[in-house]
Amino acid sequence: MSKLIVRKAAVLGAGVMGAQIAAHLANANVPVVLFDLPAREGDKNGVVNKALEGLKKLEPAPLASKAKLKYIDAANYDEHLPLLAECDLVIEAIAERMDWKNDLYAKIAPHLAAHTIVASNTSGLSMNALAQALPEAVRPRFCGIHFFNPPRYMHLVEIIGTQTTDAATLDALETWLTSRLGKGVIRALDTPNFVANRIGVFSILAVMHHTQAFGLGFDEVDALTGPKIGRPKSATYRTADVVGLDTLAHVVKTMQDTLPDDPWHAHFNVPLWLKALIEKGALGQKTRCGIFRKQGKEIQVLDLAKQDYRSSGGEIAEEVAAILKIRHPAEKFAALRACTHPQAQFLWAIFRDVFHYCAAQLEHIADNARDVDFAMRWGFGWAQGPFETWQAAGWADIAQAIAADIAAGKAMSATPLPAWALEAGRTGVHTPAGSYAARRNAYAPRSTLPVYRRQLFPERVLGENAAPPEKSGETLYENEGVRLWRLPTVDAGIGIVSVKSKMHTIGNEVLDGVIAAVRQAETTLDGVVIWHEPPFAVGANLAQVSEAIAAGQFDLLEATVEKFQRASQTLKYAQVPVVTAVQGMALGGGCEFVMHAAKRVMALESYVGLVEAGVGLIPAGGGCKEFAVRAAEWAAQSATPGEVFDFLQPAFMTIAMAKVAKSAVEVVDYGFAKPSDTILFNANELLFVAIKEARALADAGYAPPPMARGIPVAGKTGIATFEMMLVNMKEGGMISAHDYKVAKSAAIALCGGEIEGGSKVDEEWLITVERRLFVELLKDPMTQARIKHMLDTGKPLRN
Repeated sequence: MSKLIVRKAAVLGAGVMGAQIAAHLANANVPVVLFDLPAREGDKNGVVNKALEGLKKLEPAPLASKAKLKYIDAANYDEHLPLLAECDLVIEAIAERMDWKNDLYAKIAPHLAAHTIVASNTSGLSMNALAQALPEAVRPRFCGIHFFNPPRYMHLVEIIGTQTTDAATLDALETWLTSRLGKGVIRALDTPNFVANRIGVFSILAVMHHTQAFGLGFDEVDALTGPKIGRPKSATYRTADVVGLDTLAHVVKTMQDTLPDDPWHAHFNVPLWLKALIEKGALGQKTRCGIFRKQGKEIQVLDLAKQDYRSSGGEIAEEVAAILKIRHPAEKFAALRACTHPQAQFLWAIFRDVFHYCAAQLEHIADNARDVDFAMRWGFGWAQGPFETWQAAGWADIAQAIAADIAAGKAMSATPLPAWALEAGRTGVHTPAGSYAARRNAYAPRSTLPVYRRQLFPERVLGENAAPPEKSGETLYENEGVRLWRLPTVDAGIGIVSVKSKMHTIGNEVLDGVIAAVRQAETTLDGVVIWHEPPFAVGANLAQVSEAIAAGQFDLLEATVEKFQRASQTLKYAQVPVVTAVQGMALGGGCEFVMHAAKRVMALESYVGLVEAGVGLIPAGGGCKEFAVRAAEWAAQSATPGEVFDFLQPAFMTIAMAKVAKSAVEVVDYGFAKPSDTILFNANELLFVAIKEARALADAGYAPPPMARGIPVAGKTGIATFEMMLVNMKEGGMISAHDYKVAKSAAIALCGGEIEGGSKVDEEWLITVERRLFVELLKDPMTQARIKHMLDTGKPLRN
């Protein structure tokens, strides 16, 4: 298979999707030329420049760092089409108008290089029809590439080949999207709305249909169709507001216009009330009014009976809530079917009709059932895909119940279930051998593209029966908090340390386990990777801390802090390389573990920070010490060696304000990681790459750094300067008196204690200072109140 190398890309269209696709390419350090129409007045690149400015303000941020904007160049179709000759990948992302796309293809075709891949980000137009607008020589390199919004965060990308697309083009593009951009790729068939939108939009239409049929409120339905059934918090109607009611109506119209033979075609229209909202300009979140609206601090919901908004407060009936708590899926679905409450009947109806639709359409929209389930997981945030849910609930019983409802006229369509769904003995569509492919009546195994060998524990669908990480490999050491294991088939010389506590909090059992695991690795292994499924670690075990405070066991707490520091130092000075594989949150003590590793391999979506100030504490697992050491190292390379204060200021603000890096790029910017560390876009590759990095360090003759000594500190002079900043912030009402105390403690720790500026100390001195300050804060009732509030509410208290 030829490898796709994208030295430069172009995105055609600087609208919401085009600009954010360009941003994500820039996140991956791919130079991008972002095109749009020339502005009518002033700078001809005005349209694109406005879009680029908008990228800085969007939330969630499409850019991993605002500095990534340097990879995006503005262009317009009048002046810059020759730049396309330099691009290896061109992604068209203009409005969903076939005539506009055809005109644009005619314009760009003469400027394309002979190897350039051209892809359309259409969400549902026919790729085969679009291909006709391109020269025959370009068609083998043309396909659909459907990103989901927002492109940085949504895992799904659908690739849609045409009758003329070269197979090697699709393989190369799938490989590149998977590893370079971190996407979950589904090969969709060239049918309207492809896979995820076809099923997802039908699901929304089914919910709307049954909302009316059972007389439920929109807020009531959102209470039912959110996390309680494994869907996102935005549920159904809030999701419609976020997507945009006009956008939803457009996608539904596409289904209505292009799927006349679909047995559910009669339902491919939006309700009259939704049309009325669109006509009034109430389009959802972007107009601050749609199905929901915010009046002051109150969330209101549209009430169709009153033809007005009312306070939103939909609740699930007690008997239905009890059913939703049933753990066994078969029992839960049987209870829903048996319950006469409208909410229960509504839930059964929406599941039934989605199951029915997926079974009937499988052969028309996807290669196999696995692709449908992953599409709904990755594109719509469902915890399980529709086929997985059906299979978990007992395939045969559900199939018979659906068939009975079809016969009774209760289903949204009278079309029968396909024969394969009712086969005697069928227990589902997912098996260890593969997932059912209706078009060829066979079970399709997973892709054999080499890129997937980098995913040691890929996401699985129900029924594949692959062993989870905690039951894989060979265990070398284990205690209550930690398991040291290895994968001999990958590298028998590299150990994997996995934390077992809930949310990977760091308590005594984890500290003991980490120290013991590293010590064993030093004698029997070549290196260690700290890896487990996300989050990496959410910090110290506050419950243990709170219990010790209540018992007045401050000597025990100090001993635990000392053990924490010893664990961090064990990571830093281990005789074998320790690599942290980071994904998700690495907060507080988790961040300190990350800082002390020999190397970090981080997923782009890593959220790392020293957040102890939020509970009235300072970093004391070596975090303050490590920044003091690094400030001295940075100062030594400057024009004024020994003058460390300027290098401490960013660290002080980061600690005092409990800042959290919101991408792996920012993790480096904040100083928690180093520019030489590795950032991956596909989190499923973390373990594979981390093992390789540990092996490379070991093979290069790794030796730990020498213990830092003679570290110049800012001392009393630095503390006084920080204190002046804090006085101004306190008097300006920006921080409370306790914030002041906590921040001053951080300043003292960073500056090496209240000693003369320029004094030279060692690491032991620094960790002793931070430990003393930490324990003093633990004794403060204000800090104790913050810890209790965090445990009770999960939110910081600013007292």
